[in-house]
Amino acid sequence: MAAAAAGARINCFLNPINPLNSKTTARFTTHLHFRLSRKTPPTFCTRASATPDETSANDPFVLTTPLYYVNAPPHMGSAYTTIAADAIARFQRLLGKRVIFITGTDEHGEKIAAAAAANNSSPAQHCDLISQSYITLWKNLDIGYDKFIRTTDPKHEAIVKEFYSRVLDNGDIYRADYQGLYCINCEEYKDEKELLENNCCPMHLKPCVARKEDNFFFALSKYQKPLEETLAKNPNFVQPSYRLNEVQSWIKSGLRDFSISRALVDWGIPVPNDSKQTIYVWFDALLGYISALSEDMEQPSLERAVSSGWPASLHLIGKDILRFHAVYWPAMLMSAGLGLPKMVFGHGFLTKDGMKMGKSLGNTIEPNDLVQKFGSDAVRYFFVREVEFGSDGDYSEDRFINIVNAHLANSIGNLLNRTLGLLKKNCQSTLVIDSSIAAEGTTFKDTVEKLVEKARVDYENLSLSSACEAVLEISNAGNSYMDGRAPWSLFKQGGAASEAAAKDLVIILEAMRVIAIALSPVTPSLSWRIYQQLGYSKDQFDATTWVPLKRLLHECIFVMPELSSSLFDKLTCSFTSQSDTRWGGLKGGQVMAQPQPIFARIESQTEEENRVEAPKKVKKNKLPESQQVVEA
Repeated sequence: MAAAAAGARINCFLNPINPLNSKTTARFTTHLHFRLSRKTPPTFCTRASATPDETSANDPFVLTTPLYYVNAPPHMGSAYTTIAADAIARFQRLLGKRVIFITGTDEHGEKIAAAAAANNSSPAQHCDLISQSYITLWKNLDIGYDKFIRTTDPKHEAIVKEFYSRVLDNGDIYRADYQGLYCINCEEYKDEKELLENNCCPMHLKPCVARKEDNFFFALSKYQKPLEETLAKNPNFVQPSYRLNEVQSWIKSGLRDFSISRALVDWGIPVPNDSKQTIYVWFDALLGYISALSEDMEQPSLERAVSSGWPASLHLIGKDILRFHAVYWPAMLMSAGLGLPKMVFGHGFLTKDGMKMGKSLGNTIEPNDLVQKFGSDAVRYFFVREVEFGSDGDYSEDRFINIVNAHLANSIGNLLNRTLGLLKKNCQSTLVIDSSIAAEGTTFKDTVEKLVEKARVDYENLSLSSACEAVLEISNAGNSYMDGRAPWSLFKQGGAASEAAAKDLVIILEAMRVIAIALSPVTPSLSWRIYQQLGYSKDQFDATTWVPLKRLLHECIFVMPELSSSLFDKLTCSFTSQSDTRWGGLKGGQVMAQPQPIFARIESQTEEENRVEAPKKVKKNKLPESQQVVEA
């Protein structure tokens, strides 16, 4: 009875980890074979046992990109945000979280109508075309979003109107005349003190125009103190920390009410209490994060949408729209009586060859061209690995090619290819022993486990570049281990030396298996190709997990004090073995696939020209045996 009760309590704690993946849950429960003879009455897990800042395992991880403005096709800045968001979403899924990854397009406003007119199309036709271009690009970049919301969707309009009415009923919307300087590109009025010479917008470097309108206003100033208190109590609300300082400075300088309707803009959602005006594009678009949760509802409502996953765990945005997400949006939510997102993360800008990008300079980066030329894995890896998340980052084609070749083709790809080549030649592509046994007495296993744990912590802290670096270090350590052990020489010696060499290959391939999982948030296609070469199916790859169950068990011990320390250790060992990043996945007798390059080396333009224009016959020198295996 006691054992059954304890088992039930473990299940109570663990089953919510991945409610959408019955395979994972089943694997947890089948390893609960133990006896318990203590007489302490059972203590069941309750929500009250969680710490105040802890997220329930039942709560989804809701992640959003901005809703991208459809005045023009997607650019590399939009792609960068979405690549980073996808990497975070994939990592959270590996942890067993129920992820809701939201992206979409913002399709109302003056700029949209102007862009459509310039192309001799209606606003609706223009929005359909540009929105589809985002969907196509996300597919080409392997973006695995869950919800794609368009602000022209009738369901979104219904949510916006309901939200507006709730804020109106709360007394936070009033009517007044407004006169000021308006930036058409920002779609907002500007304070003169923030403008450059000739009243130019500091972002778009174009003069703002003087306007006077009869508008509806949101009482932002009313929420000055609540916002200050929110940021003081929760400094992680805005990240990185230097972005928090910017937001606090804005609020400290004094908040002014802002116009949330436009009398001169027809392309938008009509104001519920004045059909002659349309709702301000930002007041409209921000609500897409909530309306996206109603995507599957025939009759959406604000309450039902909120109950489907709000508040968001993370808003991922560019730093240029930080004010809207960290000041306007939380104040709007407070007015409507809704919860605030847990974090707003503002990343930096991209430059090219050290210069700010712009169409006038002719130096923009077209994401579709990059993907077609180099592939999605290369594009995803470079921007995640080389741009410290939160800071500005620079792109140059030479550095792109050098980094991708060195890391993906040489360090990772070549290590797998030459190891599988040796295994095919000497072991008929079959593992001779379990990887857990093969690694006994080696320090290499410890190195891999420390690095994979570092990568996990980096992913959780949104230090995506550092996570990639930790995974690359596993590959570098594997290459050093291979070169130090020289299994090609050991195989020639035969006997015990040959057996040791066969074990070395198992050890290297186990490290490659771990690399495939640990890098999969960033390079999902490349990681699948690695896993496939190790003899696994696509279903097995898709079911991989990275669940730090040992940490959960340590938390669980506080609510199950009757567990003995020895039993706890046995359970910890059993549960942690179910994380696929733990050493020991490869088993003796497994047959590997035939070695195939997983990532082709990219040739620079100079290399291609030299190869085409000046072909020369070079006498081949015999390579050392360590390099004779075909490189990736």
